[in-house]
Formats: sequence, structure tokens, C-alpha cells
Amino acid sequence: MGKRQNSALRTRIRKQTTKIVTNTNLSLGRISRVGATLLSLTLAGMLAGNDAAAAQTMVPLGSAAKFGVLAATTVTSSGATINGNLGISPGNTVTGSPTVNGGTHLGDPVAALAQGDLLVAYSNLVARTGGAAVSGNLGGLTLIPGLYTSTSFLEITSGDLILDAQGDPNAVFIFQIPSTFITTVGRKVILSGGATACHIFWQVGSSVTLGGDSIIKGNILAYTSITINSGATLEGRALAQNGEVTLANSTITAVPNVTPPSPSFGPISRTPAGLVALLITNTTCLTLTLKVSADITSWATLAILTPGNSPYAFTDTTASGEAKRFYRAVYE
Repeated sequence: MGKRQNSALRTRIRKQTTKIVTNTNLSLGRISRVGATLLSLTLAGMLAGNDAAAAQTMVPLGSAAKFGVLAATTVTSSGATINGNLGISPGNTVTGSPTVNGGTHLGDPVAALAQGDLLVAYSNLVARTGGAAVSGNLGGLTLIPGLYTSTSFLEITSGDLILDAQGDPNAVFIFQIPSTFITTVGRKVILSGGATACHIFWQVGSSVTLGGDSIIKGNILAYTSITINSGATLEGRALAQNGEVTLANSTITAVPNVTPPSPSFGPISRTPAGLVALLITNTTCLTLTLKVSADITSWATLAILTPGNSPYAFTDTTASGEAKRFYRAVYE
């Protein structure tokens, strides 16, 4: 990309506690976990959900989100540390002895399910349209949230890439790369304006190579293989659909990788039609399962809420005519 074109692109993208109440007609309850506590909640006025400020919605990783490294054939490691789960499917071979601060799933149903969910997520990314055109070297650019589309390869080889969420912690960045993605030694992806690694997605049509000592943020979904060289750090996930993941003396940290705070409920309200409106404060990068019960004994899944904004507004359309409902929100 020439200096004039690079400058024009840069200009364009820069513009770019518990309350217990009694009600004669309705008793609503909740259980929020991890530590399960049953609560009765006051009825309140309807709250509208937050609209995402970012141009793109969150990508549903499904069970693949539980993995820091996921490969199809093998994982080869020489001194790597994986802060998160390690999975391989349909293969089951690990060469070397990576330090895995999480579970290891080699050719088992858990890894197979994650690979299936990875395919769904990858297809979701490929199907998105309307992205801003980018090409060649992203180094030295500052990008705002949105979809960026290349017709070939992308690289970070001259200068660092800054991703600026402009104050929105839910902002999503997506890069569609039909060929390869590479970074050279010491290059960085720098987050600013509240940007978070779990909201960044690199969809790569072939293979990925991260240079030694580079610091990269985001979820890498590669059609073929991923190589992370010595000293490199990936805050996110290395997910390979059809090939291997090769790790030198590098560190991969799945995000979020710590025990999240329990999801919690805000005001609950009954609509004139008898539906129940819920507002749930959650961890934005995790999939939330919402369950419902009439007696706190038998629970049924009401909805699986894919990662999105927090708080999350949800309307229970099954509540009409029900005098009592209890809700439980769980990260699964």
C-alpha cells in the first residue's frame, strides 16, 4: 500500500444485594451462580437493552471458547504455556510437553464438539459482508471497531497495530483474511479506548505465523495451521480447523481465563401482555445459559445467550399466565 493510500485509509478509519417483596399477583425469583443464591426481586418498570455501539455483533464461539489452543491434527510444543484448555480433534497427538493450566482433551467428545462449534464460528465470520477494505501491512495503523476485509494476506511487519474501541468495552473488531496472516519479531497489537482481546477475531483462510516476541491480541480462527514462535504472547485463542498448532517457547492465555463474577439480575418487570422482562449483568465474552423453574426443583433451559453486551436484556415470552417464575443464569 503506497503512502498516499495508507494515509487515506488511516483518515477514513479514524472517522469511522437482595430485595424481598410481596405482590398479590406475581412472585418472581432468581438464582445466580457461581454461588447459588435464591432471591425474590421487586417488580420495576421495563428497561430497554443497550444497543451495541460497535458495527459488528459478537461472534458465537460456542464450546470452542473454552479452549486456549484447539487443533485438528496435532499440537507440537517446545516449552509453551497454555492458560486455558488444550484440545485436539479428530487427531489426538501432542508432541512435547506444554504446560497446560486447564484441561486437556485429546480426540474426545469435548474436543470434537469444540471443533464443530469452531466450524460454525468460522462460517459466521466468512459470511459477514460490508467490511472496509484493507491490504498488506497493518503496522502503524489505528483502527476503530468494525469489519475489515482483505482480498489476500495481511501482516503486521512495520510498526504496531492499535485497536481503539473509543470507550466501548463491547466493541468488536473482525479481520477477514483469505490467505495468510503473519507478524514479525516484536510486533504488537495494542488495545486502547477500552478494547478487549475477547472481542477481536482474526479469520484466516490458510495459515498463521506469529513472530518471536510479538504480542498479539484476539481469537485466531485459522482454516489450516497456526505457528507461534519463541517468546510470542497471544492473549486470546489459537483455533485451527484442519491442521496443527505449533508452539515454541510461547504463552497463550484464553480470555476471559479467570473465574468470572456470578451473573446477576437487575430489575424484573411484567409487561401488559404478561411477559417478563429481565436485565442480566454478565461477563460479555462468555455464553450464558438462562434457566427457568416454577418450583426451584425442576429447571428447564429457557435460552442460551451468546456473548454480547452487558447488561443483557431478555424477554421471557413463555411467562404469560404463570403466577410464579424463578430464573437461574449459569456460565456453561
